Amino acid sequence: MAFRYVDEALRRIDGLKERQLPQLTNAANQLIRTLRSDGMIHIFGTGHSHLLAEEAFYRAGGLVSVRPIFIEPLMLHESAWGASALERDPDFAKTFMAAQPIESRDTVVVVSTSGRNPVPVDVANMSHAKGASVIAITSVAYTRSLSSRHGSGQFLADVADVVLNNESDVGDAALTHPKLDTPYCPTSTVIGATLLHAVIGEAIDQLADEAFPLPILKSGNVDGADAHNLALIERYLGRNELLK
Repeated sequence: MAFRYVDEALRRIDGLKERQLPQLTNAANQLIRTLRSDGMIHIFGTGHSHLLAEEAFYRAGGLVSVRPIFIEPLMLHESAWGASALERDPDFAKTFMAAQPIESRDTVVVVSTSGRNPVPVDVANMSHAKGASVIAITSVAYTRSLSSRHGSGQFLADVADVVLNNESDVGDAALTHPKLDTPYCPTSTVIGATLLHAVIGEAIDQLADEAFPLPILKSGNVDGADAHNLALIERYLGRNELLK
């Protein structure tokens, strides 16, 4: 058996650090600034992109200061077709962004593979308006071959402070077969998660070198972790309501 997807995913991950070292460095440095300021790392995505917000939130070995922006109508489980339609609504981001507790010391990670729809672009712009820095995880290939659906004509990559390219093909699906007319098996999630953990890990490494105290959660399935995690939750609950 070939299991070609494993080979394709590894091919795309191989050399990722070398191809995007400046961008990865800039993103890690931004997270370092936020962590030094005791700020929050907010993560937002629509559709399957919201999976990266879940990926880093309340995670064993992860930072308790990661706060996902979960907007359920954009997350597929209520209505897959409806979520896709809402992402294109030029007014929808206004319905939830004003209430987000984003501060100037924070970083907002906005995930959108196409980066062409209004909601992710508006989330980035509204985060800037609150004084936060924005890291985009997106596919640069879309910006080179398609038009934006945002009224400004801009893509997410155009409005972010740092752009991490998930290097997905237009359409995301990575495998083809001569007997099929549609590609299949997307790569945006596996590459996006790799990029996200890479910059968080680098930020932790550099701050740990300085003996900077870091709010890292332990696995709840390791003996003695509960007291450690509860102390962190009590410290951050006022800024991350999802920890309750």
